[in-house]
Amino acid sequence: MVDPIQEILLNLYQKLYTSFGPQNWWPAENTFEMMVGAILTQNTNWINVEKTIKKLRDRNLLLVDELAEIEASKLAKLITACGYFNVKANYLKSFCQWLLQETGGQVEKLFYKPLNHLRSELLDQKGIGYETADSILLYGGNYPIFVIDNYTKRILQRHGLITGDESYEEIRLFIENHLPEKIDLYQEFHALIVKVASNTCKTSNPLCIECPLENWQKINLNI
Repeated sequence: MVDPIQEILLNLYQKLYTSFGPQNWWPAENTFEMMVGAILTQNTNWINVEKTIKKLRDRNLLLVDELAEIEASKLAKLITACGYFNVKANYLKSFCQWLLQETGGQVEKLFYKPLNHLRSELLDQKGIGYETADSILLYGGNYPIFVIDNYTKRILQRHGLITGDESYEEIRLFIENHLPEKIDLYQEFHALIVKVASNTCKTSNPLCIECPLENWQKINLNI
């Protein structure tokens, strides 16, 4: 039986892919760097995260044990570009201490665990919410879980796929229930949504005429 919602979502994906091409997201040299980026990018733009990642790398601090042991006040001074630096320094240090305890510094061992079990453990960590946890799972561990962020909510709401009142989990399950369970599709689709939302479908003063979704269907559909 044809799933009309799946057809709509895949059509949206194809429209974005044709317009922007592959995004090769998440940009990181290794899995641990990806995790650090997922924490630092909370409530800030990616350009600031890239600058901070480079600063940590240049100082040979982009290692689990180094960030687990560094003084939070010193770390905060190194990540000021990412905003909320005192809070994020504590989050990042605490996360690395947990990661060191769980894996001995070999972060790939973390992903031997079943998806739901690891997701629960990640959500138990200080400062790790749904979006950050799912980013780590999808891009770091290659688990089949779709990441929901404000960009995703904006695109889906403006095109009638959600009302905007749904919870994170409701939107995630809505997408996962109507898309093929393919990790590369989840990764690329999320990255393309970030791309179009950043470029044209902005929070205020959206550039609709320039947007590849300008003539894309708008439907009335509630989860």
